[in-house]
Amino acid sequence: MKSTKMSRLTIGAAALSSLALALAGCQSGDGSGGGGGNYPSKPINVNAPAEPGSGWDTTARAMAQTLEEEGIVDVPLPVQNKPGGTGCSWLTEMINNHSGADDQIAISSLANQTMNNRGLCEYGPVDATMIATLYVENFIVVAPQDGELTDIDGLISALESDPQAVPIAAAGDDRLPFALLADAAGINPSELNFVDYEGGGEQTTALLNGDATVAIAGLSEFRATLESGDLTGVVSFAPEPLAAPFDSVPTAVDSGYDVTLANWRGVYGPADMPEEAVTYWEETLQEMVESESWQETVEKNQWSPEFLTGDEMDTYITEANETVAEGVEKTEIGS
Repeated sequence: MKSTKMSRLTIGAAALSSLALALAGCQSGDGSGGGGGNYPSKPINVNAPAEPGSGWDTTARAMAQTLEEEGIVDVPLPVQNKPGGTGCSWLTEMINNHSGADDQIAISSLANQTMNNRGLCEYGPVDATMIATLYVENFIVVAPQDGELTDIDGLISALESDPQAVPIAAAGDDRLPFALLADAAGINPSELNFVDYEGGGEQTTALLNGDATVAIAGLSEFRATLESGDLTGVVSFAPEPLAAPFDSVPTAVDSGYDVTLANWRGVYGPADMPEEAVTYWEETLQEMVESESWQETVEKNQWSPEFLTGDEMDTYITEANETVAEGVEKTEIGS
């Protein structure tokens, strides 16, 4: 179901006052319906649909911290990790169990579109209430610093020799850019040995334990271990070289493979989220992205700002979905 904005009714001043009082006295405890004129008046759950260390988790915590420390929001914003199905489990719960609520927001991304297009999730972002996109993050392939495959040429050569001998740690949504790289190199994407992990934290553990040879995710998910030297960058899918200290990581394009793909991240609410709540979060997130602390976070993680709401956001998400659909069809990556 697509979210729809409630129509505005013109009511006499006295009737409006009485209605507001009635709603305040009868407001549902689960946050359903509008929040009254003082929205928000209670904690808002900020949901990250993956384990700690994932890009969703990083975004949720950075957002909640900025909003609280900058004094932009004056109610608690507890961050809750809701892993499962590469974002599908929580998206499904938001749609089916929290429809009309105003006390839940969550992080969305290209992942929700990829899972939907691969037939692994019934729902996509448009089935909830999309509020805003925040930024775009580049995908990167990483490997252990002392691993067998630490450069793009070695990786492609190993995949050409025996794709099954190269375990690739990838959340379900992150398969697509790697599959496009394989396709560009003349390797059948269906022969790749993907191993599913929920986010960068689990992927890093798999790499360091020797359970995976390489991993792919957003740059921020590996930033700390890249900076510590435990991991090394193999290739990025950025349109141009990354900024320091990751500027030595080659891009796929510069390596001879015409593949660029980035991961947008944004914020959504339940289906049929009250218009008052949607407007509040649009304005609040606008203030957040303009704050100095958020801009420092964006720079540190090498995110590219992409704050959009309303029709511009809808157009952006639609075009991204078309790109994902074409990529999934081309590479024939399934479950």
